[in-house]
Order: sequence, then C-alpha cells, then structure tokens
Amino acid sequence: MLRRSILLITALLHILSNISNSLTIDDDTCKQDIRPVNRRYFYVGGEYVFDMLANGSVITGQMYIEHLTPPYGIQQPYPLVLIHGNAMTGTNWLNTPDDRSGWASYFLQQGYEVYIVDQPARGRSAWLPNDSIKLRVYSAEMMEERFTASSFYKKWPQAILHTQWPGDNNLTKGRMGDTIFDAFYASTVQFIANETIVQTMMQKAGAALLDKIGPAILLTHSQSGSFGWLIADRRPNLVKAIIAIEPKGPPFQEAIFSTKSVRPWGITDIPLTFDPTINSSSDLSTKEVPSAHENLTSCILQTKPIHTLVNLVNIPVLIETSQASYHATYDHCTVEFLRQAGVKVDFIRLEDLEIYGNGHMQMMENNNLEIAKILHQWIRKTVH
Repeated sequence: MLRRSILLITALLHILSNISNSLTIDDDTCKQDIRPVNRRYFYVGGEYVFDMLANGSVITGQMYIEHLTPPYGIQQPYPLVLIHGNAMTGTNWLNTPDDRSGWASYFLQQGYEVYIVDQPARGRSAWLPNDSIKLRVYSAEMMEERFTASSFYKKWPQAILHTQWPGDNNLTKGRMGDTIFDAFYASTVQFIANETIVQTMMQKAGAALLDKIGPAILLTHSQSGSFGWLIADRRPNLVKAIIAIEPKGPPFQEAIFSTKSVRPWGITDIPLTFDPTINSSSDLSTKEVPSAHENLTSCILQTKPIHTLVNLVNIPVLIETSQASYHATYDHCTVEFLRQAGVKVDFIRLEDLEIYGNGHMQMMENNNLEIAKILHQWIRKTVH
C-alpha cells in the first residue's frame, strides 16, 4: 500500500513538472510566458479645429498608442517607446512579414513595458484631409531598391552584401510577386510629404505621451530618428535614452539618392535648442569634411563657434547601423554631428559584432532577434 502511494505521488510530481515546463521557455535573460500579453490602447495629443467638409469641429494631430505589458510583470526600470519610419505604421514592430516574432515580442520577453505608436496622420492616427498638404506613397520598386532587394539593384557600394531579407528563393525574394515581399508592401501606407509638418506634429504628440507615461527610452527607426531628437529636446528629463536605428540623415543634406540641402538644423527640419542660443538655422556655420574611406560619404559639420545641443547632452544615445544598408555610407556623419554638439553617442556597426548582411528594415529580417538582443544588452549596460 505504501509503495503504491509513493508511486502515485511520484507520477503526480512528474505530471506537474511537465505542466510547469510547458508554461515557460528558457531564455538567456528571463522566462517567456505563454499567457496572453496585456494589451490596451489610448490616444494622446491633438486639437480641435473647424473643418469645412464636416461643417463642424474635428480633432487633428492625435497619436494612437498601443500599450503592451508582459504577462509575468514588468522587470525593466523604464518602458520602450517604439516609433516607426516613413510609409510605415506600428505594425513594423509586432511581427515579421513571414510571421516570425518581432521586436515588440522580444522586448516583452525581456520584461519591458512597450508603447507602439502610429505617428500622427498615419495608420490609426486619423488623417484630416487637407488640399494644401501633399500626401505620398512609396512604390514597390522603390521598396525593392532601398529595403528588400538592394543586392539586386546595387545602388550603393554596400548593397551587394544584403542577404538577410527573408525568403527561400534568392532570385525572387524581396521582390514583387514574392509572398513575403507582398505581405510587407501591403502593410505600407500613405504619408505627409512635408517633414516640417510631420516633425511639428510628432514633437507635440511625443511630448504628450511622455507627460502621460513618465520617463521612457525612445527607439526610433529611419524617418523617426528626427522625432527622437525633437521629443528629447522638448522633454529632456523624461527621455532616459535614445536608440536610433539608422536615423534620418545625414546632417544638412541628402546622400546616395540626392544631394539636395535639407534638415537646416542639422538633424531636423524644425528648431532644436542650441547653446549658445541661435535665432535661425543660418546661425550654424558649417563646412564639409571629406570622407576617410571611398565607400563613406563626406560630412557637413559645424565650424566655430560650436553650438551644443544643450537638452540632449545628458541623454545616452545609441546609433546602430546595418552592414548593407544605404545608411552604412553616411550614419557616421550623424554620429559626428551629435558628438560635436556635446551628445554622448555610442555607434554600433553590426558587422563589427559579426552580424552580417542586414539592410534598412532589420527588425523584419532573418536575424532580427539577434539584433534586438544587442539593443537590450546596451540598455542594461547604459541606462540606469
């Protein structure tokens, strides 16, 4: 009788152990929980204006926020705010076009509270039709050339190294007709073409978000790189760090696809706070600094007197760049501009960490979670 009882208890313990193991999956930094993520949404910012078409008051400039928290509790001191780039929405962060886990899932597994935005007038942040404001879309051909099949088009020296876009057929992946590319392109949307309007709306909405949620880490990508600097300039005490994935640049002019003058404030199209104070972007004296390498662009930097970005100097910044992206040719210029202006910047080129073959849309590529791990490690080491 005693032996049968012992065998029964042993069997029950084995069953309970198996159940426990099925509920969690070992990760290198924490336990992943299969329980549902806690998800809610809200809006910030916006103002009422009179609309002729509606013949009444409507709201404009508001920003949609998707708020995700880990089911096993928040384990990191500060939340992440994930801000997408041009022609995109917050879906960039949720999963990949071939239905693998995205960066939002990874950061939730590491215990971060996550806020995902659709920038104003984009996605679920409603656009108020206005005949005086021009909208644009990106063509599928442009997406192939710059983001998904750059090794085919070879528009910049590093493009041939691009291997990480998902797909099994090297002849068709990243191009129209490939199911993964088609899923990606279907997720893209129209956007306001005027960066001054976009940055003004995003700075207001981003400040309103931080006023609501408190101190946070901003994670930006591409176009939204400008937003990170502007939000931090408006709310420096509420931005604990900025992670800029291939931020909009280089300073003062375009590169690769054009050389026109843009971003008169260096890294933005609208004013930043400098010390000594300047009243106009024309007060910034600049010069061109030649490149030290044939595959890198020259940089336009300040000349004396050097003006400091006084509201950003106490915020740790990481700029991270892929091996095969067009940003590989010029992100060093953004790094040098910020450092010259007194900002503490760490610069990671992924190939220096033996992470090879990535393009501009790295959060969707084959090794996306390996890259997310690098960002998590930087946060753990740097942000306190």
